[in-house]
Amino acid sequence: MEFTMDIFKQFDKKWALLTAGNESSFNTMTISWGGLGTIWNKPVATVYVRESRYTHDFMDNNEYFTVSFYPEQYREQLGVLGSRSGRDIDKMNESGLTAVSAGESMTFKEAEVTLVCRKLFKQRLLPENMPQKIVDTVYADNDLHDMYIGEVVDILR
Repeated sequence: MEFTMDIFKQFDKKWALLTAGNESSFNTMTISWGGLGTIWNKPVATVYVRESRYTHDFMDNNEYFTVSFYPEQYREQLGVLGSRSGRDIDKMNESGLTAVSAGESMTFKEAEVTLVCRKLFKQRLLPENMPQKIVDTVYADNDLHDMYIGEVVDILR
């Protein structure tokens, strides 16, 4: 597998979609936090999901997830998917993106690249392990993130 991209710009400036579930039941959300690397001799993607997010349940209840990247022309759709909850609306229809199977998970036809990941690890980010300034600014409401590490098992283009 080969993957070439300015990953810092991709996550922080262009965003990505995190999707978990299968054809019969899935959810997606826009993410701007994430990383790629290697752990346990495996290529991995690391993503962060607040416990309050609807996608969190899908991450916990499925073995696979995808991280997908999009051309700039889909920025508005990613904005919808990042600002509205699948609990409240049918985000998939409202976004205008076309859902498709990706191994044992889902992605969208419009993606430039999709990383198919098998979940390896989950851990809560604990405030006592962070600088107080971060706790005060990012977690003042105590809505903490869980970190998920997934082995990248396929790259779809």
